[in-house]
Amino acid sequence: MTGAIIVLMRGGALGLEYVPTDLWGGLPLTVFLALGGMVGAFPLAVALALGRRSRLRVVKSICVAFIEMVRGVPLVTVLFMASFMIPLFLPGKVQVDALLRALAAITLFSAAYLAEAIRGGLQAIPEGQEQAAEALGLTYWQTSLLVVVPQALRHAIPAIANLFIGLFKDTSLVGIVGLTDLLLATKQALGDPQWRSFALEGYIFVALIYVAFCFFISRYSRSLEQRLQHYQS
Repeated sequence: MTGAIIVLMRGGALGLEYVPTDLWGGLPLTVFLALGGMVGAFPLAVALALGRRSRLRVVKSICVAFIEMVRGVPLVTVLFMASFMIPLFLPGKVQVDALLRALAAITLFSAAYLAEAIRGGLQAIPEGQEQAAEALGLTYWQTSLLVVVPQALRHAIPAIANLFIGLFKDTSLVGIVGLTDLLLATKQALGDPQWRSFALEGYIFVALIYVAFCFFISRYSRSLEQRLQHYQS
């Protein structure tokens, strides 16, 4: 789905005219940031969760420091750092797209919270699972990726869905750094005198869109959880 959004928004293929990222906006941008941030955060979150439980002090310290530092600041701060501070430290000829900087900030921010949700799922796995895998001759990474992590993700589905819902709503903050998300696009449309009298209807419509997407995420996570429980039984 994310790939389809990129193709339709970016253009340059299937006979579509190329559209620079600074002209992207509206609901597709909101969905792209939410999906892209969550998909990008998943592998990093798994690595952070495993690293925080690692027996290597250096690895554990780095993971703990990253998680606690990112969780200790609001998303707005991370977005400002990615949008305005990072370009100051890059060479003059190096330019990173504003959308990619915002996506990277959302990904790192989401990974810190998602790592704790996955770590909670890891703690729910009995130690006998790891011991049995080791008895079968599996390595640490084979045990983690094939035995422990899949079970941990199943336990963490409610927490992951909750984080995804929060991330989808938090994408409205990218308007602060100049990206035209769904909410900012509505505000800009209501700036037109012809639409100004429909401000209430406009915001109600946007609210219904957020409710619909969040409800879909909630129902899908619930059905996925029930399906996995059925397979387990």
